[in-house]
Amino acid sequence: QVQLVESGGGLVQPGGSLRLSCAASGFSLDYLAIGWFRQAPGKEREGVSCISGSDGKTYYADSVKGRFTISKDNAENTMYLQMNSLKPEDTAVYYCAASLICGSSWRAYDYWGQGTQVTVSS
Repeated sequence: QVQLVESGGGLVQPGGSLRLSCAASGFSLDYLAIGWFRQAPGKEREGVSCISGSDGKTYYADSVKGRFTISKDNAENTMYLQMNSLKPEDTAVYYCAASLICGSSWRAYDYWGQGTQVTVSS
């Protein structure tokens, strides 16, 4: 059974760093892409980053390029999102989701984790 579990969220000061994890079960990251999405109060869900299962190619939203890094450990079936230089506008619930291929639209993703709260505030 497919399952995704996020962890690593919390409260961090502006300019700080946080690493999110997404542990997958029921499928292999060798075959499915994992994307990170976030949703702030009153805002639409937006794509943050994605890493493909086939070749490990990565994608980033313009708002996080140069600050966030996505990676995966296929042996552990876990994907990570390293977030540096965090800004208050990064505050949101972050979700990992699985798809056949990477895409910017959340509608293309079939499996979702429960979400983890990231709050950037002084």
